[in-house]
Amino acid sequence: QQILRLLPLLQGNMRSTFLMTEPDVASSDARNLETKLTKIVGSDGRVRYVLNGKKWWSTGAMDPRCKVALVVCKMDYSHPSCAAEQRNAKQQLRGHQTIVIVPMSHPGIKCVRALTVFGSDDAPHGHAEVSLNNIELDETNVILGEGRGFEIAQSRLGPGRIHHCMRAIGLAARCYELMLERTMQRQTFGKFLHEHGSCREMIADSRSDLEAARLLTLACADDIDQLGAKGARDKIAMIKVAVPEYTSRVVDRAVQIFGGAGVSSDFPLARALVGLRTLRIADGPDAVHKVTLAKLELRKAKKRMQSKI
Repeated sequence: QQILRLLPLLQGNMRSTFLMTEPDVASSDARNLETKLTKIVGSDGRVRYVLNGKKWWSTGAMDPRCKVALVVCKMDYSHPSCAAEQRNAKQQLRGHQTIVIVPMSHPGIKCVRALTVFGSDDAPHGHAEVSLNNIELDETNVILGEGRGFEIAQSRLGPGRIHHCMRAIGLAARCYELMLERTMQRQTFGKFLHEHGSCREMIADSRSDLEAARLLTLACADDIDQLGAKGARDKIAMIKVAVPEYTSRVVDRAVQIFGGAGVSSDFPLARALVGLRTLRIADGPDAVHKVTLAKLELRKAKKRMQSKI
């Protein structure tokens, strides 16, 4: 897998897409996923799989450079050849989420349509709805092993969230710079915008939000370096909630200062605001990360209380 897929990806010769979210279920709970990977064991002992399902918000799936899809699916042991595994599956509560590699050239995988984000069309390199119909795979297509999808997804999503936040801070910082320049170029009621008290308040609030977002992300990066992604779960959840909110406020103020120009496509502010609002849903909605953070904090508090006994 590394020679065939990873090396070309690292060399920039091709791209991949990650297929997890589904249109028919609440995909923030991965146990709801309905895409099935049916296991079939032949009389000669050889194992093959059949993949069926539907995905959407598959970023980059329509890019002509995209050659492989990483598909999150649920193991299906309903075939008669998997009777023993079917009994074991019924005793487990967490399901059997698995990730498989599917070549985009397979005839069973089809990009149904390009999706719009707040009305903006990102085709052909944006997000797609993808159908998966009777795609036959073998053991070489399964990453790490059956039922290890959660493990793989978290190893990717955890550190990946800090990259989202870093990009958000950079984007908001650029919008902040544009806002400052605008306040020194435009006048209302005989004064430059920055001479109005309300405008100065917006500048101060924006600078504070930017610095808070930056320092929180920096602290998270330090924890990842020192403790690893698993040890930094609390900070990762924290920044995924806080940074999109802080940076959205900065860009929203910039839009307000720009007035009508702020909501037009003449400046990057409107698109930045849309992207930051979307980030509160992408890679897990705010509510999920808040639950994770609260559980971790309560666990720490419980340990402190027990140590005092």
